[in-house]
Amino acid sequence: MAERRKVVLTRAWPAAAEAHLAERYALTRNVDDVPLTQEALGAALAAADALCPTVTDRIDAALLDGLDTRVGIIASYGVGFDHIDVDAARQRGIAVTNTPEVLTDCTADLAMTLLLAAARRAGEGERHVRAGAWAGWRPTHMMGAKVTGKTIGLVGFGRIGRAVAQRAHFGFGMEVLYHDPFAPPPGAAEAVGARRCDSVEALLEAADFVSLHCPATPETRHLMNHERLARMPSHAFLINTSRGDVVDQLALAAALKEGRLAGAGLDVYEGEPKVPDALTALENVVLLPHLGSASEETRVAMGLRVAANLDAFFAGEEPPDRVA
Repeated sequence: MAERRKVVLTRAWPAAAEAHLAERYALTRNVDDVPLTQEALGAALAAADALCPTVTDRIDAALLDGLDTRVGIIASYGVGFDHIDVDAARQRGIAVTNTPEVLTDCTADLAMTLLLAAARRAGEGERHVRAGAWAGWRPTHMMGAKVTGKTIGLVGFGRIGRAVAQRAHFGFGMEVLYHDPFAPPPGAAEAVGARRCDSVEALLEAADFVSLHCPATPETRHLMNHERLARMPSHAFLINTSRGDVVDQLALAAALKEGRLAGAGLDVYEGEPKVPDALTALENVVLLPHLGSASEETRVAMGLRVAANLDAFFAGEEPPDRVA
């Protein structure tokens, strides 16, 4: 019998996904679920046939170039792959894959969760009740913003953006605007009554809610900066389930504190897991700990998607989700 391929998981995965991989490969689990150091990541790259990192593991050129690497494939557990230097991996002959599609619905659900929670002051209200401060119903208590019939602007109209548009349009009767440098599939915008804006600025000026669904690239870093936040109406809300560095967090905190923006809902942060005190001190922002794909079904499906990429690669076939 041929020796089984060595596969390293950098974090603990759902039990069903780990069991699926263990049936096929010589699997090294991260039982303690503590993030691996750069030294440990380097050791895994040198000793294993496949490394399965998460979006919090930095696989950069310095790490790859300094090693006698055994790994043939980096099969990332997540849709984003900006934590991996794909050019450096390609130069070393290492395949890189991700897990698209399977987390679309859960991330779109969470974007709507943040939108509703921010608009209706749900986080603030729950803290109010838990603190024993609620004195009973009254006509002017914690009035928020209505969602139904309002306008949502989507910065990015890929799979997740379109899934949010579907929920907003059909579930809440919202007018949908979008901006994306790439054209959507034929009929996709029409299916959800979406109208394209020629610029991010035009979208920001017209939307009551802005939801970010763009990848992390040098061009999108701090896309939502002081100047663009100033384009939004003071009654508007910003929602981010994409990547943390798309938003200048201190500029956002200042806009929220000064009343130039009504509220925000964030699931991702620049420099996670650190969140600026300027944000945590505010009541008009809902803060979640990167829960976009955090359902049992989705996290297991992500693991199975990684397994499908590994199976194809080790069979000498093209991995279905190859990005490098």
